[in-house]
Amino acid sequence: MFTGIVQGQAEVTLIERRDDFMQLTVRLPSSRAGNLQIGASIAINGTCLTIASFDSCNVRFDLIEETLRVTNLGDITVGDHVNFERAAKFGDEIGGHLLSGHVSSVATIDSIRKTPDNCEIWLKAPDHLSQYLLPKGFVSLNGCSLTIAEVKGNLFNIFLIPETLNVTTFGSANVGDRINLEVDPQTQAIVDTVQRYLDQSSI
Repeated sequence: MFTGIVQGQAEVTLIERRDDFMQLTVRLPSSRAGNLQIGASIAINGTCLTIASFDSCNVRFDLIEETLRVTNLGDITVGDHVNFERAAKFGDEIGGHLLSGHVSSVATIDSIRKTPDNCEIWLKAPDHLSQYLLPKGFVSLNGCSLTIAEVKGNLFNIFLIPETLNVTTFGSANVGDRINLEVDPQTQAIVDTVQRYLDQSSI
């Protein structure tokens, strides 16, 4: 499990591609590379990945067809930076909301508005996920636990504080970027349950 509190950015140092498969190597900051273990989980852009091998700060992951289909990880190139979060441990403070790292789909940045102290980003979600996006509800974007401000159809917006812009890749985000989206599982469960009840009641 993860908390959605991104711990920093990792640099993509090596990509090896084969048909419907990719090996991804990133370099973690030395301060976050302690006690790595093969088989442990790290969220990369909010995607739960399993460590296949590591050497000092360099960590390699294997990405299969479904991961490449659903997430934005197939878009990245060597030299790019990605958000990362090490898996939460028992006793850790949960500052965001619990995440599985199972990305639902990608959203696309529709517009960005920046002022000296604020950054507002509007994103377009796939139609089939819009029912799970609620004002003041939780959402995970590239692994960041964020609160939705407004929803207009399949468009929704978020506001980012300077700390989030400094720590994560959102500080260099652009219109058109594809962003990994994980909807809040509790919201999804409630909406699906209510919808099933309504469907049965109408029979």
